[in-house]
Amino acid sequence: MLISEIYRNSKDPIISFEFFPPKTDAGYRTLFRTIEDLKQLAPGFVSVTMGAGGSTRSKTVDLTVEITREIGLVTMCHLPCTGFRPREIGGILEQLKAGDVHNVLALRGDPPQDDPDFEAPTDGFRYANELVAYIAERDDRDAFSIGAACAPETHPEAPDAATDIANIKRKVDAGADFLVSNFFFENAHFFDFVERCRAAGIEVPIVPGIMPIATVSGIRRMAAMNGTAIPAELDAELERVDDDAKATYALGVRWATIQCEELLARGVDGIQFYTLNRSPASREIFENLFG
Repeated sequence: MLISEIYRNSKDPIISFEFFPPKTDAGYRTLFRTIEDLKQLAPGFVSVTMGAGGSTRSKTVDLTVEITREIGLVTMCHLPCTGFRPREIGGILEQLKAGDVHNVLALRGDPPQDDPDFEAPTDGFRYANELVAYIAERDDRDAFSIGAACAPETHPEAPDAATDIANIKRKVDAGADFLVSNFFFENAHFFDFVERCRAAGIEVPIVPGIMPIATVSGIRRMAAMNGTAIPAELDAELERVDDDAKATYALGVRWATIQCEELLARGVDGIQFYTLNRSPASREIFENLFG
């Protein structure tokens, strides 16, 4: 099933979950318990990330296909273009199609951090809009729904917000069917971002991304990497619960629940949960929202 059709045909907001390929066999066992647990919530779809420079290419593709075939969920494969030539992207798309996976999140991606000598191929893709266009112009375009990423607080590498919006519009104009946002902690940033997108003529669904806080150090690190602001109230709470795992978990669930309640009240098309391969927080937030 195409995710674009799920958004178009649903009267209710679509809940989705993101996972990443584990590094160990134990991690895979834990992940599949997580997925089976979250399947009970009837998500619209789930997605699987791919490492920088395509470093987890085979694991990501295989995991996406396995979730689709063995667990029976609609699945989206993250597809960063950095490091790939067009023929290699074409090969991945053929693998996905053969595995009944028909949804991709087209990303620029980053070069692998552990390879200082990495050089992108000269005949590769520079930006995500080029990847979107490549997929959209293939003969099997109807076989895929194409998602793209966005950052409500502006992409860290964009010189300004206006340029960032223009870049997002290039992805939509090239054929992106929907947008999934980076995580954020202040809904005002998301609502303002959506307003600016609509003013720029971007009409596709824009789905907010929510990341329940797992650890204080982890969320601070990821927020810094992604240019995500931590509001003063939350920052003070993080200081209070630091080194207390149970309190951190409770704070993460409470903050995310409050965010989601307002997002749903304002009529968002759905919510994407960044699960970090864990189910309890996402499940508890879901139950807080829907009973």
